[in-house]
Amino acid sequence: MNNNSVNIHAKLLEACKQGNQKAQFEIYKLYYKAMYNTCYRILENETEAEDVMQEAFLSAFEHLQDYKGEVAFGAWLKRIVVNKSLDELRKRKVEFIDIEEHPIIANEAEDESESAITMHQILKAIEKLPQGYKVILTLSLLEGYDHEEISEIMGITESASRSQLSRAKVKLQEILLANLPKPLSL
Repeated sequence: MNNNSVNIHAKLLEACKQGNQKAQFEIYKLYYKAMYNTCYRILENETEAEDVMQEAFLSAFEHLQDYKGEVAFGAWLKRIVVNKSLDELRKRKVEFIDIEEHPIIANEAEDESESAITMHQILKAIEKLPQGYKVILTLSLLEGYDHEEISEIMGITESASRSQLSRAKVKLQEILLANLPKPLSL
């Protein structure tokens, strides 16, 4: 990004702070697709994702004075979107289980057939995971949050985040391997 686009963005944010609805709409147009996708990956429901995204934008505009520019605006907004999405999950009474006391399954299958797995198959397999695993995988692998951030967002310890992610990966791998075409036996 060149300096002009950064300055234009800063001017838009400043106008948003002043309550300029046109500027707010411009910011919305810049970010709504990415924020909707984040909501949808967590909630897996188009209507809820749309509603939560709208709430997140409203909340962001209401609290824009709290944005200090220490991180990119998109990252700040995404944090609001993720938190609102997780709040919505909590309303559904989804429990994020602290499984750090459970033994970690360490079966790392190294099968040549894994390289033939497509992104579509991976996304379908993620849909079959329990909700807590889906959220951990989404936050870590798709949204790029580290364990410290995930622990803060989900209200669990960092070791629980690591353990849950590890378990989610193992479960995902089991689902993927179970759905691979079986070789013909002669």
